[in-house]
Formats: sequence, structure tokens, C-alpha cells
Amino acid sequence: MEKLNQKRNPVLLIHGIWDTGKVFYKMVPYLNERGWDKVYHLDLKPNNGDAPLEELAQQVAEFAIATFGDEQIFDLIGFSMGGIISRYYVQRLGGIKKIQRFITISSPHNGTLTGYGSLKPGCKQMRYDSELLADLNKDIEMLKEIEFTSIWTPYDLMILPPTSSKISFGREVTLPVLVHAWMLTDSRCLEAVTEGLMVNG
Repeated sequence: MEKLNQKRNPVLLIHGIWDTGKVFYKMVPYLNERGWDKVYHLDLKPNNGDAPLEELAQQVAEFAIATFGDEQIFDLIGFSMGGIISRYYVQRLGGIKKIQRFITISSPHNGTLTGYGSLKPGCKQMRYDSELLADLNKDIEMLKEIEFTSIWTPYDLMILPPTSSKISFGREVTLPVLVHAWMLTDSRCLEAVTEGLMVNG
């Protein structure tokens, strides 16, 4: 595929629980082929919910400054728990000043029933009554300062209810993908991500 000629921001991909950056094995080359030649991901540690999401967000902040420096604007994509980690970075760690476009894919913005299946700190923070989510949602409208896109599937059995992945502003893309993890490899989702990375006010 012929690459697009326009200059593209670097892109940082943030994975979800139990994953590593390898989960983006299809998205990275997909974006590379379409003109995004600087696509990065990191492996959050621990990735199993043992650490509070604030600590994982700090890893994102440290990676961003080490990779992009103080001046480079970049675009951010978070999958599942990675979307909430990314929100904490954007809303609480100064990322709002570094990000032009922010895309979440199947992220529990308003909590998920599956968060009640574990007592691990990171899992508890994804519950409906989570203090972390309540804190982030009290000023969620600050995300209007950047180009925000939420992508979700109504068939999601990891994010319950699936509508928790919706946010009431920005671009919203609903896709009939049958399995949570398939969102990262489904061609329709990859196309939606590409479109989200091309939004310009």
C-alpha cells in the first residue's frame, strides 16, 4: 500500500490487563503501511492488576518523556485497561499538553462488572464504584481539549455493560465485533483507528 505523504504524529499504544505490547502485532504494521512510521508501545509491569493504575500511568509518562522529549506532540491509543491508564496520564500527569489525538478501544470508562472478580488493586479500580474512575470522570470534559475517539463493541463480554466504553462527546465508533480481544485485529477497528488519527479539529 502506498504511504500517505502528510506528516504524521508519533503514536503510542497502551495495552490492557494481562497483555504486553505484542498485542498490537497487527495494528503496528497496519499503521506503518499507511504513513505512520513512528509507532511505539511499552510493556507495563506488572500487567496483571497487582499495581494501582496510577503507577502504570507513571510508566507511560516516563516512557513518553524518554521517547518524545518535552516538545514533540504525539497521539495516544489505549486498549481496555490501557485506555483508563492513558486517561490518568492525560488528565492527571500532564499528558493533556502533549497529546493531539486520543483513542480508546473497549475501555471501561464507567467501570465494568468484571472488575468485581478480583481483589487486586488495578482490577478494583475498574469497578463501577471506583474512586479512580469517579475522580477521572468528574472532569472528563477536559478531554474536549484534544481530538477524542471512543471505539467499542456492543458484544463485549469483558466490559460489562459494553456501553461503559462510550463517552458522551468526541467521535464514537460502534463495531459489531464479537470478542473483546478481536478489537485489535478486526479490519474495521483498524480502519476506525486510522480515521481517528487523521482527525484535525
